[in-house]
Amino acid sequence: MNSMSTPPVLSHAFRICFLLAAIWAALAVPLWLMTYAGMLTIADAYGGVAWHAHELIFGYAALVICGFLFTAIPNWTGRLPVAGFPLVSLILIWVLGRIAMLCAAKIGTTVAALVDLTFLAAVLTVAGREIIAGKNWRNLRVLVIVAWLFVANAAFHAAVLSGTMLDVSLRGAVGALVALITLIGGRLTPSFTRNWLVKRDPSRLPAPFGTLDAIAIGTGVVALLAWVIAPEGSITAALAALAALLLIVRLVRWRGILTFAEPLLAILHLGYAFVPLGFALAAGHALWPETIPAAAVIHAWTAGAVGVMTLAVMTRASLGHTGHALTAGPATTSIYLAILTAALLRVVAPFAAEWQHPLLNLSGAAWTLAFLLFVASYGPMLCTARKKKRVEAAA
Repeated sequence: MNSMSTPPVLSHAFRICFLLAAIWAALAVPLWLMTYAGMLTIADAYGGVAWHAHELIFGYAALVICGFLFTAIPNWTGRLPVAGFPLVSLILIWVLGRIAMLCAAKIGTTVAALVDLTFLAAVLTVAGREIIAGKNWRNLRVLVIVAWLFVANAAFHAAVLSGTMLDVSLRGAVGALVALITLIGGRLTPSFTRNWLVKRDPSRLPAPFGTLDAIAIGTGVVALLAWVIAPEGSITAALAALAALLLIVRLVRWRGILTFAEPLLAILHLGYAFVPLGFALAAGHALWPETIPAAAVIHAWTAGAVGVMTLAVMTRASLGHTGHALTAGPATTSIYLAILTAALLRVVAPFAAEWQHPLLNLSGAAWTLAFLLFVASYGPMLCTARKKKRVEAAA
């Protein structure tokens, strides 16, 4: 498949990956809610809760990471993007993984595990080859976190096969995603904010990366590891509280309050805010597990940080790399309002026992709406050739 015959949707990884990830996100949550309500039975080999968690982490989020990585790597290395047949091969592996997870009761959990694990293994192999070939050693650290996610997925399947608890593997996966957002989101958010403010208020720019940022990232990673291993206890509480404080200070230094005139930027700050919120809730849960539910911690980081930040990156990268103006129109703003509503309701739901089911349904409806709006608004531009007008790159 040469460049002349490659359809636009396969010309860059972000196009097909973001589109399919959004479709899957819009399908997986309603399937889970219907299972939760007893209206449907899916993934008998895992149970509805485990399947739901796995598919939003290793299905949806993993494909978004693939789209981002293989779009950013050419900018990092100067090499040609992964496109055409190699990209189709990665996508087919991902699709087979989703089918295997749904059909594990028929094909066996061992086969399902092997098929599902192949995707992140392939992403690591191809991304590692591109970064090493481009001698872009600095960004190899991103692959360390992707490898962390792969190990968490392997641990999930090992737990299923051995009949042991899945909690540690799922916390490990969430920890990998939060670490990735802390690192990459912490690079993109102040950078894009600075570019925007230079043209509007150059006297109030985000603080440059410094010692505080490095300490905040390091503390966050250590706190995540403590939470993965032992989510309750004074050590985890202290580390999580310190990480929350440092990351809040870091976020304030990025001047996010000045970006609310442009939702495309503001959503990055709001999405990143769910990271310290999750750490604050983790600290509370570690000390008072019966008062601060574990589900609130998990969903501050998944529905909140992961859901909001991925859509923020997906919309911005799609606009920038397809030649559209980097500004949020009514449809994009609606996507952001829907995903923020979904995230906030999902964090609140575990605290409201009597209202938990209605809040879950409302959160699921808002989540599904956000991704359906993305498919409807961005699908056409992801499937058509780039506009010729040059605009700021998005990743």
